[in-house]
Amino acid sequence: MEPYYYSQMNKQQQRIYQVVKSGLESLSQSFDVPRIDGTELSDIFHRLRLDCPEIFYAPTFRYSFYEDSTLLKIKPVYLFEKNKIREHQLAMKARVEKLVRVVMDKNDWEKEQYIHDFICENVTYDKLKKQYSHEIIGPLGQGVGVCEGIAKSVKVLCDQLSIPCIVVISENNPEKNIKYRHAWNVIQIEGVWYHLDATFDNSLGKKEVRYDYFNLGDKSIFKDHEPLIYSAPGCGEDQRFYYKEKKLSFTKKEDVEKRCKQAVKKGKVLTFHWRGGFLTKAVIEELLQIIAGVSREKDMRSQVSINWQQAVIRVKFIPKQMESSVKMEDAYEEENDAVPVS
Repeated sequence: MEPYYYSQMNKQQQRIYQVVKSGLESLSQSFDVPRIDGTELSDIFHRLRLDCPEIFYAPTFRYSFYEDSTLLKIKPVYLFEKNKIREHQLAMKARVEKLVRVVMDKNDWEKEQYIHDFICENVTYDKLKKQYSHEIIGPLGQGVGVCEGIAKSVKVLCDQLSIPCIVVISENNPEKNIKYRHAWNVIQIEGVWYHLDATFDNSLGKKEVRYDYFNLGDKSIFKDHEPLIYSAPGCGEDQRFYYKEKKLSFTKKEDVEKRCKQAVKKGKVLTFHWRGGFLTKAVIEELLQIIAGVSREKDMRSQVSINWQQAVIRVKFIPKQMESSVKMEDAYEEENDAVPVS
């Protein structure tokens, strides 16, 4: 697949993209490109790095020019010395190849789940926000990352498995106290594009892996995500949404009751998606009554967590001597500190 953001550029932008990519790959200290506006150049550089997460060692650049020149001189800012970059490149290549080896014979949906679960089980949010946490070297090398590094890691693993995948970036929104941009992925499964936000699932899955943001359509993802700064392929459906795929998306209250009884019997947590109409306060109260009824019937209590925006409910049945609880939960980028606004 041709790099997505490259395919969206005009001919001149593509030529500059190619020169910059070649210069970064050869670790050049400087190189010349046709003179364009600095904002446009920054945009090309940024989109190139979304297309190429393997270029993790050059987060930004400086440039200079003479007034009468038709060229700009770009000077990349590298995170490491040249020898250290080569060392990290070899380590990242080996790490990626090792990670994907175990799922080479799986279908694309199973490969996607493997990548998602790897992130949720092995990557911790980097509250210190080190520079490398915005790159694949954070999640894949150090086990820490912020949303940008996580989305780039998902992409580099998908690239290795030949699954079309894009890193997308949303706007910030000061009016909602969203100070920073947020990154996640748009991924193609069996010819259809879906949204995958491993960072948001990671924020929910403190006790088990969650899939609230696994293969959502546009309508669902933008209930709690801001608009994109760059256009992406439309995601018009959610047929491969995790809870639908696993038959955990219910439209009938009797199905909720049945699965709650099964969960109690097996001693398991039940996480399900409600699509039997809007998850209004009245509907939530009805579902909570069903859950409470099953709890009483089995001489137990329940702890319930509700991701209202995505209509996902987690139920854990507990011994009757413990306190029942109901809480609303929000998936989030910790401290909303994701992709700095340039």
